[in-house]
Amino acid sequence: MAQSNASGAVIDAITSDAITIEGLSAVTLATRDMRRSVDFYCALGFEIRHGDAQAAFTTLACGPSFLNIIAETHGPVNWWGRLIIHVSDVDAMYRKARDAGLLPSRVPSDAPWGERYFHISDPDGHELSFARLLNPNEAVTGSTTPATTPTTTGTTRA
Repeated sequence: MAQSNASGAVIDAITSDAITIEGLSAVTLATRDMRRSVDFYCALGFEIRHGDAQAAFTTLACGPSFLNIIAETHGPVNWWGRLIIHVSDVDAMYRKARDAGLLPSRVPSDAPWGERYFHISDPDGHELSFARLLNPNEAVTGSTTPATTPTTTGTTRA
């Protein structure tokens, strides 16, 4: 909606009723096998908040956010991108996955964009990246990485 300011110029309305993006609440992933998906995420330390391994829809706690798993049997589940989950200790999370018999696609490593991370795919092929900033202060003050370096968060550093 446009409105005029005191000098008569048309400006975009930015009022107290403007909407602010506050954060990511949840991500919903489709699965062909709910039990297998729930077992996978529980082995990584996610906790069930709603549903269970037999439900058509299950919600798992993911820090202050949620991961929803929905049973989908109508078609193939195709690769769509990557879910990035910040954790307090990337190496401990890697060990937890390995100890549970899960197979990450790479060992934890330090990335040029300032994160330590590793990737693992869930039973339906959704790629997860468990990551932690190497120096949290750099995320606030700026980055020295080259332009267009992709980050695990899906953004590009400028």
